[in-house]
Amino acid sequence: MLHAVFLSKPGDVAFAVNRKDTVLLSVLNKTLRAMPPNAMTGNLSMYDKPLHGITLKDFIKQNILLLVSVLVLIIGVMLTLLYKERKAARETASLNERLQESQQLKQALQKAESASEAKTNFLSNMSHDIRTPMNALMGYTMMLKPKIKDEQLLGYVEKMEQSGNLLLSIINNVLDMAHIESGKMEVNEGYNVVSDDFKEILGVFGVEAKRKNISLQYNVQVEHKHIMCDATKIKEIVSNLISNAIKYTPEGGTVQLNVRELPCSRPGYVRIQTEVADNGIGMSKEYLPMIFDAFTRERNTTVGKISGTGLGMPIVKKLVEMLGGTIEVESELGKGSRFIVTLEHRIADEALYKPQEQEAESAQGLALLKGRRILLAEDNDLNAEIALFLLQNMGLAAERVENGAECVSRLEQQPRGTYDLILMDVQMPQMDGYTATQTIRALDDKEKAAIPIVAMTANAFAEDRKRAMAAGMNGHIAKPIDVKKLEQALLKLLG
Repeated sequence: MLHAVFLSKPGDVAFAVNRKDTVLLSVLNKTLRAMPPNAMTGNLSMYDKPLHGITLKDFIKQNILLLVSVLVLIIGVMLTLLYKERKAARETASLNERLQESQQLKQALQKAESASEAKTNFLSNMSHDIRTPMNALMGYTMMLKPKIKDEQLLGYVEKMEQSGNLLLSIINNVLDMAHIESGKMEVNEGYNVVSDDFKEILGVFGVEAKRKNISLQYNVQVEHKHIMCDATKIKEIVSNLISNAIKYTPEGGTVQLNVRELPCSRPGYVRIQTEVADNGIGMSKEYLPMIFDAFTRERNTTVGKISGTGLGMPIVKKLVEMLGGTIEVESELGKGSRFIVTLEHRIADEALYKPQEQEAESAQGLALLKGRRILLAEDNDLNAEIALFLLQNMGLAAERVENGAECVSRLEQQPRGTYDLILMDVQMPQMDGYTATQTIRALDDKEKAAIPIVAMTANAFAEDRKRAMAAGMNGHIAKPIDVKKLEQALLKLLG
């Protein structure tokens, strides 16, 4: 058996045999001696020493490629592990960053929700504080109207009533501006006659137009006058436009309100175009793109000391868009302005405006209400006097308590069936209307606990209606009190 032996003096050719195999060794030696010198280029070395171990240096020399491959593999593994470690570190850092951002967003959302809630509460309180005296003004005007026989005085009272209604509609929309921006404002459709709204608006602004000797012209060409629409918002739109037209038209000028019906491809709907035009001071081309921006005004109006907040046109624009319509503006400095509002409305059912049917239904409804007993919870003396007057005129018997606690106590003390319905104010001392309603609903006497309760309050936002229903109430009437709506609410629950 041959063995490889590492020589201290290596040559080109070397042989080695087992130490015990002397015969083979002898043959090899004789062969090598017999070979001519030119056949061998290296040195001859013979060993008969024992085999010795392999050194690290020798091993490296013999396995250099293998070692390099292993080293490359180790480096590759190390680099891979390092890359994964850094990637994991980056992902961890990114995750921590996202978690931090999420926490910041959560905090920002909480702040926004708190701010929104604070704004809603502020607007609700403002609505309540404004509507309460408005209810008294409009209520007493309504109470005074039947007692006046002088036609001139009656005309004054009617204009006061129209102005009050218009002021109320303006208050509603100004207070709802935040709701428009947040998308919370709702469109409330109801039956309406096109010409009635515009005549009411012209009656209000007629006095100012006459004072400035401005010719206020009105033209309506509408076939389908009976429509379903949000009359309050439409009045606010047209009132703003006419108010501005009169304000920015010099004495002796002309303001036109033209209303006409356009072709409409939508079945069951009517398209109405309302145009307000004047020959006043007009606007520059540079200002027109900014006309619907909040708090902006044309320079010539400020120089001319014409009062205004710069909020009218932004409100108009938002209301028109909310109603699904369009508004266009044409104006030339020194020549006047022209605003065109186009809206589509659902055509009202004939049953809503047939006089004979309406009169019969109203008479029948009042007959059903006659003699019914109402418990009124109202802390404001003026509002209570107006409500009692309206209820008594409908033929109802009404009693008043001044807060929610008295309302609950009165209901508990009286026998079952004493009261048919409760009209509940919301903001009252000692116990508010919501708490009083919840307390009544929890009474052991199931018949008393089920008595119909209607909120009659100056809290008039959509959120207030929802909160009233959530508290267990059966209806919601906003102040100032609309007699027709009050009658409808009572008939719905008692008819």
